[in-house]
Amino acid sequence: MTGPVIDLFAGPGGWDLAARDLGIDPLGIEWDDAACATRQAFGLRTLQADVAALNPEDHGPCWGLIASPPCQTFSTAGKRDGVHDTQHIIACANDLADGLDTRNKHRARCRDERSLLVVEPLRWVRDLKPRWAAFEQVPPVLELWELFAHLMHTRWGYRTWTGVLSAERYGVPQTRKRAILMASLDRQPQPPRPTHQEYRPGEPRRHELTLEGEILPWVSMAEALGWGMTARPAFTLATAGDKRGGADEQVGGSGARTALYREREAGRWLYDRRQTGGDGTPAAHRPATEPAPTLQAAGLAKGRDRWVMRANTQTNATVRSAHEPAPTITAGHDYAERAWVNERPAPTGAVRVTVQEAAILQGFPPDYPWQGPKTARYQQIGNAVPPPLARAVLA
Repeated sequence: MTGPVIDLFAGPGGWDLAARDLGIDPLGIEWDDAACATRQAFGLRTLQADVAALNPEDHGPCWGLIASPPCQTFSTAGKRDGVHDTQHIIACANDLADGLDTRNKHRARCRDERSLLVVEPLRWVRDLKPRWAAFEQVPPVLELWELFAHLMHTRWGYRTWTGVLSAERYGVPQTRKRAILMASLDRQPQPPRPTHQEYRPGEPRRHELTLEGEILPWVSMAEALGWGMTARPAFTLATAGDKRGGADEQVGGSGARTALYREREAGRWLYDRRQTGGDGTPAAHRPATEPAPTLQAAGLAKGRDRWVMRANTQTNATVRSAHEPAPTITAGHDYAERAWVNERPAPTGAVRVTVQEAAILQGFPPDYPWQGPKTARYQQIGNAVPPPLARAVLA
């Protein structure tokens, strides 16, 4: 892969950090002030502009095209107006493939005008004809990626692959799933070979040997954060569907503090996923020996709860230990506050997941120079592509 590469909706640099590892230096186009400041602090090439307002031909030629259009209107963490706007997106995409620009008409008909940003990568492919392209979005967008792949193949001769990849299979300490479109004029794209074990609740970490090579264990939250766990947590605070906590020891009532201090001495940490609304009872708790759940940026900044990390509103959320990956980190809404249940050195109150911790769980280096107000930093992290996943797709 040689020649100019453009990254649309480049964010803080998840794709570009991965690309640099592969000897590629993309030009990232991004409009958000804080994200641009982060990119510039790390030394990434950046054009601050509105992707939809640009003429792609003014920025060609282009050898490769990367794109992660905003996902808020499609994410299960949001209102999902993008799902309701799908008919307009499909019509606009077909028009673009036919050489017609009907974006203004369809944008006016969308519930959320941001929904139509998902067609921008197709417009840039049409105008610049890059040798290869890689697009990323939340899983509900897979249907649109499949349409785009069909249009790119039938109109411009691209060979394509579409599918959903799990981030923990590529070394990210988080069970994040993303819909991917890969396209090439030179070869048939294939999904990247997984480098790490798939996370399945209750299954131990292990090395695997396959005909394609070694598969490493998935990366746990504790391992990624360098917590130095001394043992797996011996109990959970609750389990899905069982208020008593199932077969594990229940922490609560008069003995709770004693149990917490006992676990502190053993160096054990817990991750807690809490349900929103109602009486606020925990939906499930995930100890930090497991992959992290989806972290949502707006919620990360709130930190109203005690030492918990809440992934979503699902009442049947799976219990995970600190030896497992985190759930998905997103830039979501207030019901997704994240904080740690911590038994070391003492349970003294609410402690938010820090910007650095959230970034590490998203696959960024610990010293990545996040810029902007704290809430903006969390939003950048939640919206970013995990660099290890991006690296696997680009390689």
